[in-house]
Amino acid sequence: MIIKIYPDSPNEREIDRVVKILQNDGVVIYPTDSVYAMGCSLRSKKGFEKILSIKNINKKEATFSLICDSLSNLSDYAKVDTPTFKVLKRNLPGAFTFILAASNKVPDKLLSRRKQIGLRIPDNRITIELVKQLGCPLLSTSIRIDDDFIEYISDPELINERFGSFADACIDGGIGGIIPSTIVNCTNSEFEITRQGKGELKI
Repeated sequence: MIIKIYPDSPNEREIDRVVKILQNDGVVIYPTDSVYAMGCSLRSKKGFEKILSIKNINKKEATFSLICDSLSNLSDYAKVDTPTFKVLKRNLPGAFTFILAASNKVPDKLLSRRKQIGLRIPDNRITIELVKQLGCPLLSTSIRIDDDFIEYISDPELINERFGSFADACIDGGIGGIIPSTIVNCTNSEFEITRQGKGELKI
């Protein structure tokens, strides 16, 4: 099912429609400021298990990020010192995934052995409004990328053809990008870029 939402002026009724799907353990494909992603409510165990099934991976192989709507609730899910917070503030919202030490509010099922979590605040009004209305972060993972299906990453209609039978909704927020977010590991004394993507880090 495709739900059209305009990124410059997200319709409140359509946002609410998607939020209800998420509240009922649904899995949604949605746009970010980089590539399209797949997500569910952080509170949904069934949604989490459904994503594992869709991607045909087990919990140990899973890599998820938490999509937040502002810096104010980042600290609820990660341990952030003052220097790190300043870097986050310079770069967010933006096309970055920051790897941080997880707080005890993050379910153990989502954590690596190192107790780390990826956190994002995309510069995309659709995503931000979804998280605000949902009242908790989205548990998010990228749609699997390979050379044969690179077009599915950017065109929502083609994404729906490929994944629509698995996901409960696919948001059409316009043509997306094909360059993923930049991943920055903040768990050491330095900010280490482990994947250079769309974002250009400001230290």
